[in-house]
Amino acid sequence: MRTDEINIRDPFVLVHGGVYYLYGTRGETCWGKADGFDVYTSRDLENWQGPYPCFQNDGTFWADRNYWAPEVHPWRGNFYLFASFKAEHTCRGTAVLKADSPLGPFKPHSRGPVTPADWECLDGTFYADGNGRPWMVFCHEWVQAGDGEILALPLKEDLSAQDGEPRLLFRASDAPWSSPVRHSSGVTGYVTDGPFLWRTAGGKLLCLWAGFSQNGYTQGVALSGSGEITGPFCQIAPLFDRDGGHGMVFRTPEGRLMLTLHSPNTHLLERPRFYPLEERDGLLFCSREDT
Repeated sequence: MRTDEINIRDPFVLVHGGVYYLYGTRGETCWGKADGFDVYTSRDLENWQGPYPCFQNDGTFWADRNYWAPEVHPWRGNFYLFASFKAEHTCRGTAVLKADSPLGPFKPHSRGPVTPADWECLDGTFYADGNGRPWMVFCHEWVQAGDGEILALPLKEDLSAQDGEPRLLFRASDAPWSSPVRHSSGVTGYVTDGPFLWRTAGGKLLCLWAGFSQNGYTQGVALSGSGEITGPFCQIAPLFDRDGGHGMVFRTPEGRLMLTLHSPNTHLLERPRFYPLEERDGLLFCSREDT
């Protein structure tokens, strides 16, 4: 199938063995009951094989809704899927699953969410610092926090549980472009979605994240002043502000930098988009033309 035929949110690309593995939130089941994740494979970012189920709830998994934002990261010889889940009487949170292949099948690795049990959280991503210490960077959701937060949580070496307390990196309203939105429940606040950490060739540490500006869903960027995960982070110009976000950065086998995000941010119309990136002065700049 072609890219425009794939209806997913929150696209994530793993490049492994010369193959692109594309994961994302299933568009059809995004906002309600859900039971799994898929992966698509490609060698050119245009033509895809799949979808292949890479995780399927066999009835024993704890969550039954809001299966969001799967990411797959290699670590210590295995592959770990970070994704958000929710159940009745259980706060939304990011859990970790494990497999020996990017195709899965992924099996539960953490005991429920790794994020704080009494927080509504989402979109956990993996990051290993310069000392090889693993972290999860995640969002404390705006519907509970009011002003959405992005935090860093140290993980145990096997990624099965937290290994310390979460550290606040920044809030949504720290970005001058961030605009308040109103939830169907009546709550008004500032959104943080989809953090992703990327160290540029120039050595700067960036945190991509998404929120809402006056132009709609927006792909923001924050820069660590220390070059470390603990920050402090300052907000810089967004990468994309045309109704698209929840993005991440990857490098093609040929060495080309790419941004993927979903756009438009409209139910059942979401598609993965791919944009070339350039690095200048240690920062990333996005071409506005699809590949």
